[in-house]
Amino acid sequence: MALLDDLAALLGPQGCLAGDRVPEAARSDMSRSGRALPRALLRPATVEEVSRALALCHAVGQTVVPQGGMTGLAGGANPRADDVALSLQRLTGIEEIDREAATMTLKAGTVLQTAQEAAAEAGFLFPVDLGARGSCTVGGNIATNAGGLRVIRDGMTRDNILGLEVALADGTVLTSLGKTVKNNTGYDLRHLFAGSEGTLGVVTRAVFRLRPLPRARATALCALASYADVLALLAKARVDLPGLSAFEAMWRDYFALNRALAGLRLFAEAPAFAVILEAQTDAEVLQVFLEGAYGAGLVADALVAQTEAEARDFWTVREGHAMDTHLPGLINLDVSMPVGRLDDFARACREALLARFPGAHVSFFGHVGDSNLHVAVALPGGPRDGAHAVDAIAYGLVRDLGGSVSAEHGIGTLKRDWLGHSRSPAEIAAMRAIKSALDPEGILNPGKVL
Repeated sequence: MALLDDLAALLGPQGCLAGDRVPEAARSDMSRSGRALPRALLRPATVEEVSRALALCHAVGQTVVPQGGMTGLAGGANPRADDVALSLQRLTGIEEIDREAATMTLKAGTVLQTAQEAAAEAGFLFPVDLGARGSCTVGGNIATNAGGLRVIRDGMTRDNILGLEVALADGTVLTSLGKTVKNNTGYDLRHLFAGSEGTLGVVTRAVFRLRPLPRARATALCALASYADVLALLAKARVDLPGLSAFEAMWRDYFALNRALAGLRLFAEAPAFAVILEAQTDAEVLQVFLEGAYGAGLVADALVAQTEAEARDFWTVREGHAMDTHLPGLINLDVSMPVGRLDDFARACREALLARFPGAHVSFFGHVGDSNLHVAVALPGGPRDGAHAVDAIAYGLVRDLGGSVSAEHGIGTLKRDWLGHSRSPAEIAAMRAIKSALDPEGILNPGKVL
């Protein structure tokens, strides 16, 4: 078709892949829910190429699905057969680290770990960290407003963006790459595009706020007997533990399985709750804190990492990547609610799921420090036999507890039908009005979020 000829002329043979040149990886994000390859995969290498490619597509009403590192779990980057996918993975590079302003300006296709390493080399901490750091891109992190491991200290992705550049559906480029923390000049477009999942515009560049590189980092794995103890330990850590940067909890079934899959013993018996505490402080300070928690009856046992390797062992169990192989078709849900109700949800959700699916694996873990819980479900007959019923049970409970059906993974397509469980009709109408204003032809990531 003429459009593909024009796109090929613009982007060159490496920038416009069509037919059997479209790679299989363009089919689906990590949810494995994508079914179709796009009619073409665009791989622009400059902001100008992104802008001109969008203008060409907009002129003929061609739908465009932005793609980053494809590590999402909500189907937000999945194309349909008649869509064009636009990958930002060639738009890479760190443009500047401003030591005085403590900022980093970088392109959207830059891999998160690359940004982290460059910041560390310059003496700073890049404040966003996810388990998929080696393959996710900062543009995708912004588009989904990714959370991750250290939200309790540094906030979500949007909390760390000072400036943003975005290409709109018609190719117009909004450039606001400021480095100031204070900027009260009307509507804050950063927060509009962060979390919009490519439905309002394509993020091309960003300015991130950097943090001081911690002089020390201490990590402990704690065994606790009850969720009440988890909450009490969290409250104590917020007050008494300097530099608290992570507070991650694992319910017994999750911890026991992933400990075994990792070949690690850790505690003699799997506790009711295992908590990873991380603080930007010395191990001795963390040890003193834990002794106080033990004396108060909050902690039954604790292991303080003496080496980076030991700390990685703790995180290996928490990140649970081995579950994907051990439990094919694993369903991963990502919800939030008031932190005091997380165990109430876990108990009710486990009971309801096992009543509906006897023999299923159901386990829980999450960023309890910021009220985010992940649910891991493997059904005896595989996900096709009941994924919708799993969603209905879990999200119904989330609605009843006043929570969010998506804490950090976004809505995409997999949670679109459940958006009304967390957003009112008036809110959804406002979202539709914003979408209509910025993308009146509806070409950007159609069918996602709304």
